Amino acid sequence: MSKSLQAIRGMNDILPEQTPLWRYFEGTVARLLDNYGYKQIRMPIVEFTELFKRSIGEVTDIVEKEMYTFEDRNGDSLTLRPEGTAACVRAVLEHGITGGGQVQKLWYIGPMFRHERPQKGRYRQFHQIGLEVFNLDGPDIDAELIIMTWRLWGELGIRDAVKLELNSLGTSESRGRYREALVEYLSAHHDKLDEDSQRRLKTNPLRVLDTKNADTQAVLVDAPKMADYLDDESRAHFEGLKARLDAVGIPYVLNPKLVRGLDYYSKTVFEWVTDKLGAQGTVCAGGRYDGLVEQMGGKPTTGVGFAMGIERLVLMLETLEQIPEEISRQVDVYLCAFGEAAELAGLALAERVRDQLPNLRLQVNAGAGSFKSQFKKADKSGALYALILGDDEMAQQVVGFKPLRGQGEQQSIAWDALAAHLATCVVQG
Repeated sequence: MSKSLQAIRGMNDILPEQTPLWRYFEGTVARLLDNYGYKQIRMPIVEFTELFKRSIGEVTDIVEKEMYTFEDRNGDSLTLRPEGTAACVRAVLEHGITGGGQVQKLWYIGPMFRHERPQKGRYRQFHQIGLEVFNLDGPDIDAELIIMTWRLWGELGIRDAVKLELNSLGTSESRGRYREALVEYLSAHHDKLDEDSQRRLKTNPLRVLDTKNADTQAVLVDAPKMADYLDDESRAHFEGLKARLDAVGIPYVLNPKLVRGLDYYSKTVFEWVTDKLGAQGTVCAGGRYDGLVEQMGGKPTTGVGFAMGIERLVLMLETLEQIPEEISRQVDVYLCAFGEAAELAGLALAERVRDQLPNLRLQVNAGAGSFKSQFKKADKSGALYALILGDDEMAQQVVGFKPLRGQGEQQSIAWDALAAHLATCVVQG
Protein backbone atom coordinates (compact mmCIF):
# COMPACT_ATOMS: atom_id res chain seq x y z
CA MET A 1 0.00 0.00 0.00
CA SER A 2 1.48 3.36 -0.99
CA LYS A 3 2.40 5.84 1.70
CA SER A 4 -0.19 8.59 2.17
CA LEU A 5 0.84 12.06 1.09
CA GLN A 6 1.50 14.52 3.87
CA ALA A 7 3.27 17.81 4.53
CA ILE A 8 7.00 17.90 5.21
CA ARG A 9 7.83 17.79 8.91
CA GLY A 10 7.99 21.30 10.32
CA MET A 11 6.14 22.81 7.33
CA ASN A 12 2.52 23.23 8.31
CA ASP A 13 -0.78 23.88 6.61
CA ILE A 14 -2.69 26.88 7.91
CA LEU A 15 -6.28 25.69 7.87
CA PRO A 16 -9.43 27.73 7.15
CA GLU A 17 -10.33 28.02 10.84
CA GLN A 18 -6.85 29.45 11.53
CA THR A 19 -6.50 31.93 8.66
CA PRO A 20 -8.94 34.57 10.03
CA LEU A 21 -6.62 35.19 12.98
CA TRP A 22 -3.59 35.32 10.68
CA ARG A 23 -5.35 37.83 8.42
CA TYR A 24 -6.34 39.92 11.44
CA PHE A 25 -2.74 40.01 12.69
CA GLU A 26 -1.25 40.72 9.27
CA GLY A 27 -3.83 43.41 8.54
CA THR A 28 -3.22 45.11 11.88
CA VAL A 29 0.52 45.25 11.21
CA ALA A 30 0.06 46.46 7.62
CA ARG A 31 -2.21 49.34 8.70
CA LEU A 32 0.23 50.36 11.41
CA LEU A 33 3.17 50.41 9.00
CA ASP A 34 1.16 52.41 6.46
CA ASN A 35 0.46 54.96 9.18
CA TYR A 36 4.18 55.30 9.93
CA GLY A 37 5.13 55.78 6.27
CA TYR A 38 6.65 52.38 5.45
CA LYS A 39 6.38 50.84 1.97
CA GLN A 40 6.08 47.15 1.16
CA ILE A 41 8.69 45.29 -0.87
CA ARG A 42 8.38 41.68 -2.05
CA MET A 43 11.47 39.51 -2.66
CA PRO A 44 11.84 35.96 -4.05
CA ILE A 45 12.00 33.10 -1.56
CA VAL A 46 15.03 31.61 -3.38
CA GLU A 47 18.39 33.41 -3.62
CA PHE A 48 21.93 32.48 -4.57
CA THR A 49 23.57 30.74 -1.61
CA GLU A 50 26.51 33.15 -1.70
CA LEU A 51 24.18 35.97 -0.61
CA PHE A 52 23.64 34.42 2.80
CA LYS A 53 27.24 33.30 3.24
CA ARG A 54 28.41 36.87 2.66
CA SER A 55 25.76 38.53 4.82
CA ILE A 56 24.91 36.18 7.69
CA GLY A 57 28.41 34.75 8.07
CA GLU A 58 29.77 31.34 7.07
CA VAL A 59 30.43 30.24 10.66
CA THR A 60 26.93 30.99 11.98
CA ASP A 61 24.57 28.15 12.91
CA ILE A 62 22.20 29.23 10.13
CA VAL A 63 24.72 28.87 7.32
CA GLU A 64 26.55 25.86 8.79
CA LYS A 65 23.57 23.71 9.76
CA GLU A 66 20.15 25.18 8.98
CA MET A 67 19.90 26.35 5.35
CA TYR A 68 17.94 24.52 2.66
CA THR A 69 20.52 24.60 -0.15
CA PHE A 70 20.43 22.81 -3.50
CA GLU A 71 21.83 22.99 -7.03
CA ASP A 72 19.50 23.93 -9.86
CA ARG A 73 19.73 22.59 -13.41
CA ASN A 74 22.35 25.19 -14.30
CA GLY A 75 24.60 24.01 -11.48
CA ASP A 76 24.00 27.19 -9.43
CA SER A 77 23.83 26.81 -5.66
CA LEU A 78 20.49 28.20 -4.47
CA THR A 79 19.02 28.55 -0.98
CA LEU A 80 15.53 29.00 0.38
CA ARG A 81 15.83 32.26 2.29
CA PRO A 82 16.45 31.69 6.04
CA GLU A 83 15.83 35.38 6.85
CA GLY A 84 14.77 38.55 5.04
CA THR A 85 17.38 41.24 5.66
CA ALA A 86 20.01 39.90 3.25
CA ALA A 87 17.44 39.50 0.48
CA CYS A 88 16.13 43.03 1.06
CA VAL A 89 19.66 44.47 0.94
CA ARG A 90 20.29 42.57 -2.30
CA ALA A 91 17.08 44.01 -3.76
CA VAL A 92 17.81 47.64 -2.88
CA LEU A 93 21.36 47.30 -4.23
CA GLU A 94 20.24 45.63 -7.45
CA HIS A 95 17.65 48.32 -8.14
CA GLY A 96 19.71 51.25 -6.87
CA ILE A 97 16.97 52.63 -4.63
CA THR A 98 19.31 53.59 -1.78
CA GLY A 99 21.87 55.33 -3.98
CA GLY A 100 22.76 58.94 -3.35
CA GLY A 101 21.71 58.69 0.26
CA GLN A 102 18.03 58.00 -0.53
CA VAL A 103 16.14 57.07 2.62
CA GLN A 104 14.12 53.87 2.26
CA LYS A 105 11.68 52.61 4.91
CA LEU A 106 10.60 49.16 3.75
CA TRP A 107 8.67 46.16 5.05
CA TYR A 108 8.03 42.65 3.80
CA ILE A 109 6.08 39.55 4.74
CA GLY A 110 6.48 35.92 3.83
CA PRO A 111 7.87 32.46 4.58
CA MET A 112 11.44 31.75 5.71
CA PHE A 113 13.11 28.34 5.89
CA ARG A 114 15.54 26.78 8.37
CA HIS A 115 16.24 23.10 8.94
CA GLU A 116 15.77 23.01 12.70
CA ARG A 117 14.21 20.51 15.08
CA PRO A 118 10.48 21.35 14.91
CA GLN A 119 8.79 22.23 18.18
CA LYS A 120 5.99 24.47 19.33
CA GLY A 121 6.70 27.96 18.01
CA ARG A 122 9.72 26.84 15.94
CA TYR A 123 9.20 25.40 12.48
CA ARG A 124 11.18 24.65 9.33
CA GLN A 125 8.92 26.88 7.28
CA PHE A 126 7.95 29.88 9.37
CA HIS A 127 6.56 33.31 8.52
CA GLN A 128 7.94 36.72 9.34
CA ILE A 129 7.10 40.37 8.95
CA GLY A 130 10.30 42.38 8.65
CA LEU A 131 11.26 46.07 8.44
CA GLU A 132 14.43 47.57 7.01
CA VAL A 133 15.43 51.26 7.02
CA PHE A 134 18.37 52.56 5.01
CA ASN A 135 20.37 55.82 5.15
CA LEU A 136 19.24 56.99 8.58
CA ASP A 137 22.02 56.70 11.15
CA GLY A 138 20.65 58.32 14.31
CA PRO A 139 19.07 56.75 17.39
CA ASP A 140 15.75 58.35 16.45
CA ILE A 141 14.99 55.72 13.80
CA ASP A 142 16.07 52.91 16.15
CA ALA A 143 13.59 54.33 18.65
CA GLU A 144 10.84 54.56 16.02
CA LEU A 145 11.10 50.84 15.25
CA ILE A 146 10.75 49.98 18.92
CA ILE A 147 7.93 52.50 19.46
CA MET A 148 6.00 51.01 16.53
CA THR A 149 6.22 47.53 18.01
CA TRP A 150 5.15 48.88 21.41
CA ARG A 151 2.09 50.42 19.77
CA LEU A 152 1.39 47.14 17.96
CA TRP A 153 1.47 45.17 21.22
CA GLY A 154 -1.05 47.64 22.61
CA GLU A 155 -3.39 47.28 19.64
CA LEU A 156 -3.18 43.48 19.90
CA GLY A 157 -3.77 43.50 23.66
CA ILE A 158 -0.50 41.74 24.55
CA ARG A 159 1.59 44.63 25.87
CA ASP A 160 1.65 43.30 29.43
CA ALA A 161 2.99 39.93 28.21
CA VAL A 162 6.18 41.16 26.49
CA LYS A 163 9.43 42.68 27.73
CA LEU A 164 12.00 44.73 25.80
CA GLU A 165 15.67 43.79 26.13
CA LEU A 166 18.37 46.15 24.81
CA ASN A 167 22.10 46.09 24.19
CA SER A 168 24.72 47.81 22.06
CA LEU A 169 27.39 45.86 20.18
CA GLY A 170 29.32 48.97 19.21
CA THR A 171 31.15 49.42 15.92
CA SER A 172 33.03 46.57 14.26
CA GLU A 173 36.26 47.96 15.72
CA SER A 174 35.04 48.10 19.33
CA ARG A 175 33.35 44.72 18.93
CA GLY A 176 36.67 43.33 17.67
CA ARG A 177 38.45 44.56 20.80
CA TYR A 178 35.75 43.04 22.97
CA ARG A 179 35.94 39.77 21.07
CA GLU A 180 39.68 39.52 21.80
CA ALA A 181 39.11 40.13 25.51
CA LEU A 182 36.24 37.62 25.63
CA VAL A 183 38.24 34.93 23.84
CA GLU A 184 41.16 35.43 26.21
CA TYR A 185 38.88 35.11 29.25
CA LEU A 186 36.95 32.09 27.94
CA SER A 187 40.11 30.32 26.80
CA ALA A 188 41.34 30.45 30.40
CA HIS A 189 38.12 28.62 31.43
CA HIS A 190 37.95 26.33 28.39
CA ASP A 191 37.40 23.10 30.35
CA LYS A 192 34.35 24.56 32.12
CA LEU A 193 32.56 25.41 28.85
CA ASP A 194 29.97 23.10 27.31
CA GLU A 195 30.88 21.40 24.03
CA ASP A 196 28.87 23.78 21.85
CA SER A 197 30.46 26.84 23.48
CA GLN A 198 33.93 25.35 22.99
CA ARG A 199 33.16 25.09 19.28
CA ARG A 200 31.78 28.63 19.14
CA LEU A 201 34.85 29.96 20.94
CA LYS A 202 36.82 29.18 17.77
CA THR A 203 34.22 30.30 15.24
CA ASN A 204 31.79 32.86 16.72
CA PRO A 205 32.75 33.61 20.33
CA LEU A 206 30.08 36.26 20.94
CA ARG A 207 27.45 33.55 20.56
CA VAL A 208 28.83 31.91 23.72
CA LEU A 209 27.07 34.74 25.59
CA ASP A 210 23.79 33.34 24.26
CA THR A 211 24.28 29.88 25.78
CA LYS A 212 21.55 28.23 27.84
CA ASN A 213 24.04 25.88 29.55
CA ALA A 214 24.07 26.59 33.31
CA ASP A 215 27.76 25.78 33.82
CA THR A 216 28.83 28.09 30.99
CA GLN A 217 26.49 30.78 32.29
CA ALA A 218 28.30 30.57 35.62
CA VAL A 219 31.63 31.12 33.85
CA LEU A 220 30.20 34.16 32.06
CA VAL A 221 29.34 35.95 35.32
CA ASP A 222 32.84 37.40 35.56
CA ALA A 223 33.46 37.68 31.80
CA PRO A 224 34.33 41.05 30.22
CA LYS A 225 31.30 43.24 29.47
CA MET A 226 30.63 44.73 26.05
CA ALA A 227 29.68 48.08 27.62
CA ASP A 228 33.25 48.53 28.82
CA TYR A 229 34.56 48.34 25.24
CA LEU A 230 32.07 50.65 23.50
CA ASP A 231 33.52 53.54 21.53
CA ASP A 232 32.26 57.06 22.26
CA GLU A 233 30.07 57.17 19.13
CA SER A 234 28.29 53.93 20.00
CA ARG A 235 27.87 54.94 23.62
CA ALA A 236 26.31 58.28 22.61
CA HIS A 237 24.04 56.49 20.12
CA PHE A 238 22.86 54.06 22.80
CA GLU A 239 22.23 56.84 25.31
CA GLY A 240 20.20 58.69 22.67
CA LEU A 241 18.07 55.61 22.08
CA LYS A 242 17.40 55.10 25.78
CA ALA A 243 16.50 58.77 26.21
CA ARG A 244 13.86 58.51 23.49
CA LEU A 245 12.36 55.35 24.94
CA ASP A 246 12.28 57.01 28.35
CA ALA A 247 10.53 60.04 26.83
CA VAL A 248 7.77 57.87 25.39
CA GLY A 249 7.52 55.76 28.54
CA ILE A 250 8.57 52.40 27.13
CA PRO A 251 10.14 50.17 29.81
CA TYR A 252 13.22 48.13 28.93
CA VAL A 253 15.87 45.90 30.45
CA LEU A 254 19.57 46.15 29.59
CA ASN A 255 20.90 42.71 28.65
CA PRO A 256 24.70 42.69 28.15
CA LYS A 257 24.51 39.10 26.84
CA LEU A 258 22.17 39.99 23.98
CA VAL A 259 24.20 39.56 20.78
CA ARG A 260 21.73 38.15 18.19
CA GLY A 261 22.66 35.21 15.96
CA LEU A 262 23.78 37.00 12.81
CA ASP A 263 27.21 38.47 12.11
CA TYR A 264 26.05 41.72 10.54
CA TYR A 265 24.68 43.52 13.62
CA SER A 266 26.37 46.61 15.09
CA LYS A 267 25.42 49.17 17.74
CA THR A 268 21.76 48.70 18.72
CA VAL A 269 20.33 45.20 19.16
CA PHE A 270 16.98 44.47 20.79
CA GLU A 271 14.52 41.68 21.46
CA TRP A 272 10.91 41.57 22.58
CA VAL A 273 10.57 38.46 24.75
CA THR A 274 7.72 36.74 26.55
CA ASP A 275 7.34 34.01 29.17
CA LYS A 276 3.97 32.91 27.77
CA LEU A 277 5.30 30.56 25.05
CA GLY A 278 7.68 28.27 26.90
CA ALA A 279 11.15 27.92 25.38
CA GLN A 280 10.40 30.04 22.31
CA GLY A 281 10.40 33.37 24.12
CA THR A 282 11.52 35.82 21.42
CA VAL A 283 8.64 37.23 19.35
CA CYS A 284 10.39 40.18 17.66
CA ALA A 285 14.07 41.06 17.33
CA GLY A 286 16.45 43.20 15.34
CA GLY A 287 19.01 45.94 15.42
CA ARG A 288 21.42 48.06 13.43
CA TYR A 289 23.67 46.75 10.62
CA ASP A 290 25.57 49.78 9.34
CA GLY A 291 28.27 47.77 7.53
CA LEU A 292 26.14 45.17 5.77
CA VAL A 293 25.39 47.04 2.53
CA GLU A 294 29.08 47.82 1.99
CA GLN A 295 29.96 44.22 2.90
CA MET A 296 27.63 43.08 0.11
CA GLY A 297 29.24 45.31 -2.49
CA GLY A 298 27.38 48.60 -2.09
CA LYS A 299 28.52 52.01 -0.98
CA PRO A 300 28.57 52.76 2.77
CA THR A 301 24.89 52.77 3.77
CA THR A 302 23.50 52.63 7.28
CA GLY A 303 20.72 50.19 8.05
CA VAL A 304 18.47 49.11 10.88
CA GLY A 305 15.56 46.69 11.05
CA PHE A 306 13.72 43.90 12.79
CA ALA A 307 11.65 40.80 12.14
CA MET A 308 8.72 39.36 14.05
CA GLY A 309 7.55 35.75 13.95
CA ILE A 310 3.93 35.46 12.86
CA GLU A 311 3.43 31.92 14.23
CA ARG A 312 4.60 32.92 17.68
CA LEU A 313 2.53 36.10 17.83
CA VAL A 314 -0.60 34.32 16.59
CA LEU A 315 0.04 31.69 19.26
CA MET A 316 0.32 34.48 21.84
CA LEU A 317 -3.03 35.92 20.79
CA GLU A 318 -4.58 32.49 21.22
CA THR A 319 -2.83 31.79 24.53
CA LEU A 320 -3.85 35.16 26.00
CA GLU A 321 -7.33 34.93 24.44
CA GLN A 322 -6.87 38.25 22.67
CA ILE A 323 -8.98 37.32 19.65
CA PRO A 324 -11.60 39.89 18.59
CA GLU A 325 -15.13 38.52 18.48
CA GLU A 326 -15.55 39.33 14.81
CA ILE A 327 -12.55 37.12 13.94
CA SER A 328 -14.47 33.99 14.94
CA ARG A 329 -17.48 35.12 12.91
CA GLN A 330 -16.87 35.07 9.18
CA VAL A 331 -20.49 35.66 8.09
CA ASP A 332 -22.79 38.51 9.09
CA VAL A 333 -25.90 37.48 7.19
CA TYR A 334 -26.99 34.16 5.64
CA LEU A 335 -29.66 34.12 2.92
CA CYS A 336 -31.93 31.07 2.71
CA ALA A 337 -34.00 30.67 -0.46
CA PHE A 338 -36.63 27.99 -1.10
CA GLY A 339 -37.55 27.11 -4.67
CA GLU A 340 -35.95 28.03 -7.97
CA ALA A 341 -37.76 31.37 -8.32
CA ALA A 342 -36.69 32.39 -4.83
CA GLU A 343 -33.12 31.31 -5.54
CA LEU A 344 -32.96 33.51 -8.64
CA ALA A 345 -34.51 36.48 -6.84
CA GLY A 346 -32.21 35.88 -3.86
CA LEU A 347 -29.08 36.05 -6.02
CA ALA A 348 -30.18 39.35 -7.53
CA LEU A 349 -31.20 40.75 -4.13
CA ALA A 350 -27.88 39.71 -2.57
CA GLU A 351 -25.88 41.47 -5.29
CA ARG A 352 -27.89 44.68 -4.87
CA VAL A 353 -27.21 44.59 -1.13
CA ARG A 354 -23.50 44.00 -1.76
CA ASP A 355 -23.45 47.01 -4.10
CA GLN A 356 -24.79 49.19 -1.27
CA LEU A 357 -22.89 47.52 1.61
CA PRO A 358 -19.55 46.34 0.17
CA ASN A 359 -18.18 45.45 3.63
CA LEU A 360 -21.13 43.26 4.58
CA ARG A 361 -20.27 39.56 4.81
CA LEU A 362 -23.31 38.05 3.12
CA GLN A 363 -23.44 34.35 2.30
CA VAL A 364 -26.11 32.93 0.00
CA ASN A 365 -27.11 29.31 0.56
CA ALA A 366 -25.84 26.96 -2.13
CA GLY A 367 -27.05 23.44 -2.77
CA ALA A 368 -30.75 24.10 -2.06
CA GLY A 369 -32.14 22.01 0.83
CA SER A 370 -35.11 21.97 3.14
CA PHE A 371 -36.06 24.75 5.51
CA LYS A 372 -34.48 22.84 8.41
CA SER A 373 -31.22 22.05 6.58
CA GLN A 374 -30.73 25.61 5.34
CA PHE A 375 -31.31 27.04 8.80
CA LYS A 376 -28.86 24.53 10.22
CA LYS A 377 -26.23 25.79 7.75
CA ALA A 378 -27.10 29.39 8.58
CA ASP A 379 -26.57 28.74 12.27
CA LYS A 380 -23.32 26.83 11.68
CA SER A 381 -21.95 29.73 9.60
CA GLY A 382 -21.94 31.92 12.69
CA ALA A 383 -24.10 34.57 11.02
CA LEU A 384 -25.90 37.10 13.17
CA TYR A 385 -29.01 37.07 11.00
CA ALA A 386 -30.80 34.87 8.50
CA LEU A 387 -32.71 36.18 5.50
CA ILE A 388 -35.63 34.04 4.35
CA LEU A 389 -37.01 34.06 0.83
CA GLY A 390 -39.85 31.71 -0.09
CA ASP A 391 -43.11 31.80 -2.03
CA ASP A 392 -44.91 34.08 0.44
CA GLU A 393 -42.02 36.54 0.59
CA MET A 394 -41.74 36.52 -3.20
CA ALA A 395 -45.41 37.41 -3.57
CA GLN A 396 -45.06 40.36 -1.22
CA GLN A 397 -41.53 41.38 -2.36
CA VAL A 398 -40.23 41.18 1.18
CA VAL A 399 -37.59 39.08 2.88
CA GLY A 400 -37.88 37.42 6.27
CA PHE A 401 -35.34 38.76 8.74
CA LYS A 402 -34.54 36.47 11.69
CA PRO A 403 -31.94 37.09 14.45
CA LEU A 404 -29.80 34.00 15.10
CA ARG A 405 -27.71 35.22 18.03
CA GLY A 406 -29.91 36.62 20.76
CA GLN A 407 -33.42 37.83 21.22
CA GLY A 408 -35.70 39.36 18.64
CA GLU A 409 -38.68 38.30 16.60
CA GLN A 410 -38.65 37.51 12.91
CA GLN A 411 -39.91 40.41 10.80
CA SER A 412 -40.49 41.19 7.16
CA ILE A 413 -38.38 43.79 5.35
CA ALA A 414 -39.16 45.23 1.91
CA TRP A 415 -36.55 44.45 -0.68
CA ASP A 416 -35.72 48.09 -1.35
CA ALA A 417 -35.30 48.76 2.39
CA LEU A 418 -33.14 45.72 3.16
CA ALA A 419 -29.71 47.32 2.73
CA ALA A 420 -30.58 50.24 5.01
CA HIS A 421 -31.94 47.86 7.64
CA LEU A 422 -28.86 45.65 7.52
CA ALA A 423 -26.57 48.67 7.78
CA THR A 424 -28.25 49.58 11.05
CA CYS A 425 -28.68 46.22 12.71
CA VAL A 426 -25.38 44.60 11.71
CA VAL A 427 -23.43 47.58 13.05
CA GLN A 428 -25.50 47.55 16.23
CA GLY A 429 -25.18 43.76 16.48
